[in-house]
Amino acid sequence: MRSAQAGPRRSAWEVFRVFLVLGLTSFGGPVAHLGYFRSALVERRKWLGDREYAELVALCQFLPGPASSQVGFALGLHRAGFHGALAAFAAFTLPSAVLLVAFASGAAVFSGPVGEGLLTGLTIVAVAIVAQAVLGMARTLAPDRQRAAIAAAAAVAALLLPGSAGQITALVLGALAGCLFCRTQGEPAAAAPHAAVRLSPVRRSLGIACLSLFAVLLLGTPLLVLVTGSGALALFEAFYRAGSLVFGGGHVVLPLLQAGTVETGWVTGQEFLTGYGAAQAVPGPLFTVAAFLGAVSATGPGGMLGAGIALLAIFLPGFLLLVGVLPFWEALRRRVWAQAVMRGANAAVVGILAAALYMPVFTTAITGPGAFSLAVICFVLLIAWKLPPWAVVLAGAAGGLVLELLA
Repeated sequence: MRSAQAGPRRSAWEVFRVFLVLGLTSFGGPVAHLGYFRSALVERRKWLGDREYAELVALCQFLPGPASSQVGFALGLHRAGFHGALAAFAAFTLPSAVLLVAFASGAAVFSGPVGEGLLTGLTIVAVAIVAQAVLGMARTLAPDRQRAAIAAAAAVAALLLPGSAGQITALVLGALAGCLFCRTQGEPAAAAPHAAVRLSPVRRSLGIACLSLFAVLLLGTPLLVLVTGSGALALFEAFYRAGSLVFGGGHVVLPLLQAGTVETGWVTGQEFLTGYGAAQAVPGPLFTVAAFLGAVSATGPGGMLGAGIALLAIFLPGFLLLVGVLPFWEALRRRVWAQAVMRGANAAVVGILAAALYMPVFTTAITGPGAFSLAVICFVLLIAWKLPPWAVVLAGAAGGLVLELLA
């Protein structure tokens, strides 16, 4: 059944042009991206109303995956069908992905004091950025005793259990704890009886097909990797798993990617944090750090092909889940148990990110008093001076160069 919309269905080219501008100018992470989207598409272009937009944001926050990119995908779907959804994704993602692949190509030839200093600075600034993310998310997602306890337990699990096993365990236990202890917190979802219908042109049969494909890829790809030993499949599986298990998007993907790439020996800790730092300096979704990691990975084809595999794999599960859940969202969001599960899972995410702040971010980047001092300065610039992340990245890179020259 075709969705009822405020205006006629428009062209995918219109969606591409609008989102290309957003992809070139949207700095500041997923929360800032949502603000850019609302300003450009709700206030200025009137593609949809505030209530419909809030409904989309609530859905994408509920699902695993890159929340701001999922909202962009859904907005393209609303405006111009599936062609519009793909146009929105490509236009919003490609600018930062291209920049990070180019950086990956240049990072391999960085040598001498200047190159090493810049890379050191990018590694150190990641400490400040992740610390800011932990602090902000803790205020929102773990504001009470129950959820703070869930976050602390998740941090312990993620630190004591190696690799992705600890993170998955923390998420599962956090969701169960939320179902038990977080049922009465927060307000019920606001009533919007027709919003989901207007926004979704997706048939239930297609939704079920997408959810089935999501599960098949998540469970079946590891078996294919074992059978074939393919490096390209292994690369796809690691990034697909990261995109499938991350709630909230943005910085939360850091520990999952670290477990899938650094702990497996595909990239070094220095390369990982260098790419993560570089991703802060470019516009668009932070998930495009996958392009950098895929390009430098020792497993898989590497280069542009490796970047493409990693980029497709990390975004695909979030989009499959979004399309799969859209036809059923209105009924699901009103369930008390579903809201409680998400409160617990979101609190666990805070703990997992806090564990990642310690290891590998802090333990890799902070090698002495100078590095610690630079990290503190970058943190103050973010928290107290309210500088945008890309400006702090530039300051951190300059500070790393100073540290290297002094050494």
